[in-house]
Amino acid sequence: MTIIANRIDGRLIHGQVANLWSTKLNITRFMVIDDEVAQSDIDKSGLKLATPAGIKLSVLPVEKAANNILAGKYDSQRLMIIAKKPDRFLRLIEYGVPIDILNVGNMSQTSETKSITKSINVTDEDVEVFKQLNEKGVKIVNQMVPNDSVNDFMALLKN
Repeated sequence: MTIIANRIDGRLIHGQVANLWSTKLNITRFMVIDDEVAQSDIDKSGLKLATPAGIKLSVLPVEKAANNILAGKYDSQRLMIIAKKPDRFLRLIEYGVPIDILNVGNMSQTSETKSITKSINVTDEDVEVFKQLNEKGVKIVNQMVPNDSVNDFMALLKN
């Protein structure tokens, strides 16, 4: 299994992911896991445009992503999994995909969220999912770009 990175980012693929993270980690495939995005041709087109040349892209519902990963479909690649919300990663784990570390990037502000950092905003449901992920042994961190220091996300949540 060659999952190199797991990231929550409401923007999915954008400058930080497409340029900084992919280069630093030598990523060969982005996998966006999201049941709704996987059904949207417009969303998929935008993600294709944002993906740098030389990097493959998969936009899949969570269950199909888990099945493909567990079947070894990406074993020869350096995979970065990206989702908008933490519940997608919890579902991946429930399907049997091992996730060691999860980097929380940007989560946009809405009327239902509370601010954790200037770029991370969570709902009560998100907080519960992060707790479940933590209980399953996932190390949850916050690091916006590769040169930033790594913060313990669960400690940020408690503040």
